Amino acid sequence: MKKLDLIAIFIATTLLMITTASANEADVVGVKISRSADNSYRFDVTVRHNDTGWDEYADRWEVLDGKGNILGTRVLFHPHVDEQPFTRSLTGVKIPPGIASVTIRAHDKVHKFGGKEMTVKVPR
Repeated sequence: MKKLDLIAIFIATTLLMITTASANEADVVGVKISRSADNSYRFDVTVRHNDTGWDEYADRWEVLDGKGNILGTRVLFHPHVDEQPFTRSLTGVKIPPGIASVTIRAHDKVHKFGGKEMTVKVPR
């Protein structure tokens, strides 16, 4: 084998390992936040995860303040094997006045937390 062939194989193998490792954690890939008339908030969150069925799927996402306190949780009751990415909403989230931004993270049954999170500004 030529040196360039070996380098190409090494790069392809490395990329495959990186892609495989991150494909199993639930990633937040989109967030829309809006304020309601009662000063609570609605979150429309898009999650991507390689759901395989009931044993491994994204089972919730959470809204956190800057200190890691959970302000809201959207439980996902079933896998979304054929719907990726998928968007689900949560309404009635109370966010104290002093909080300027929140972080949304997703959880899956096997890998727990660890995927891509998103931090968004709270509209006032």
